[in-house]
Formats: sequence, structure tokens, C-alpha cells
Amino acid sequence: MDPQQYLNPETFTLLGQYLLQGVGFLIIVFAGRFVASRLRSTIRSKLQRPNVDQTLVKFGSNITFYAIFVLALFAALEMVGVETASFVAVLAAAGFAVGLALQGTLANFAAGVLLLVFRPFNVGDYVEVGGEDGFVRDLQLFYTKIDTRDNQLVIVPNSDVFGNTIRNVFAYDHIRVDCAVGTDYPADIDATREVLLEAAKKVDDRLTEHGEQAALLSLGDSAIIWEVRIWARPDDYFRLKQELTRVVKYTLDDAEIGIPYPQMDVHLDSPTGEPA
Repeated sequence: MDPQQYLNPETFTLLGQYLLQGVGFLIIVFAGRFVASRLRSTIRSKLQRPNVDQTLVKFGSNITFYAIFVLALFAALEMVGVETASFVAVLAAAGFAVGLALQGTLANFAAGVLLLVFRPFNVGDYVEVGGEDGFVRDLQLFYTKIDTRDNQLVIVPNSDVFGNTIRNVFAYDHIRVDCAVGTDYPADIDATREVLLEAAKKVDDRLTEHGEQAALLSLGDSAIIWEVRIWARPDDYFRLKQELTRVVKYTLDDAEIGIPYPQMDVHLDSPTGEPA
């Protein structure tokens, strides 16, 4: 076999054509990814405003990124001679099998779309979802990112978020702050209520227009159970909860009203049945 027959000008022309197509394919793919990334960043930076919902911004920018990248990929395939129409037909034919294999992934995607439509929470809200609680950091196509109060990142699949109970702690512009406490039985109930209300009024930055409460909850085994309530802005919730607990303890101490610990009276009988 004569190797010279493979070194004719037509061979070099064909190799050059394939090389150019390969280079063009890579250029289109990388350029498409670059444009998609820049456009996503531009959308987020331009819409980084207080009156614009950041959940919608992040979700929409991610959709834009994937849409442009997929279009660039199809354009690159067209350049190298791949019939995208037949390619799409093959993808559609394989879609059913892939869908069965990726039921969980597709469920997460569908749940992500529903979360965007129904909007049970926004980025920055404090929520309890999927057995986790924390501040919503980001809503992606397939999962939701949550920052916990101890600075850990938790990634929850969207199907677990939308398919379970969602508690949005910061849904409204005011929230109630509670402090449960037990007091001694000998203490006068009405006097104790006044002391607890006085403690609640010592908390600064509370929403005074909503008032304060000292609710008598129950008569426990070793203490009278109360709940002191004030109202606060969502951003002040955790700080004022700590402050309310502190002032309740100190105010009860100043009023000489004890906070009893659980205790039990044990009576022993002698073998004869007489009390020991």
C-alpha cells in the first residue's frame, strides 16, 4: 500500500475542512457559554434593586443562561454538519426513557417552576422546609439553597420543598416573639401578670402599636406556666427573643418571684402500711 496516496491535496483539504469545523464548533460553544454567562450576570446586576424580587431575578437569569447555551450548542452542531432536526427527533424519542430514569430530577424541575409561580417564599425569608430551617439563599431550577443560623449551607431538592409543609416565618412585616416561663405557685397571679407585662415593656425596638401580653397558659406540675408576648419586625426577631428572655428573668428576680425547676414529692410507706 502506497502511503503517498493519502498525502494528496484532497486529503489535506479534507483535513483542513474538518479542522476548521472543529475549531468553529469549539468557538461557537465557548462563545455561547461566555455570552450566556455575561447576560446572566448583567440581568442580576441591573435588577439588583430593593423593589425587584430577587427570587424571580435569579430564576429568570438561570433560565436565560441555559436557553442561550443550548441554542449555541445547536448552532455549533449545525456548523459541523449534524442535522439538528434529526438530532431533536432522536432526543424526543429518547425522552420517554430518559424521563423514566430521571423522574426525581424532572420532579425537582417541575417543583421549581411551581415555587416560582406560587411564590410561598422569597430570597432572604426565614423558612422551615423539607425538615430544615434557615434563610433562603437561592432558588435554582432543581434545588433550593438555605443558609442555617450556624452558617451552614443546606441544599434541599425542590420536590421536597414543594411537596411538604412550608413555614415562612418572615412572610409578613411583623411577627410575634414569645417567651414561656414558669413561676412559683405561692406568687399572686395578678401581681405576676403585672411583673411580666413590665418586663415586656422594657424591650426596646418592639412594635408598641401591637401591645404586650402575659398569657396564663396552664397550671403545671411544679409551676404556673406563662407566655410573655411582644411583636417585632422580622429582622429583629431573633435579637428581641433573646432580649425578652433576659428581661423576663431579671424582672422576676427583682420582684422575688421564683422560677421553680421540676420537682416531685415522694412518700415512702413502711412495710406495715404506716407512713415512714
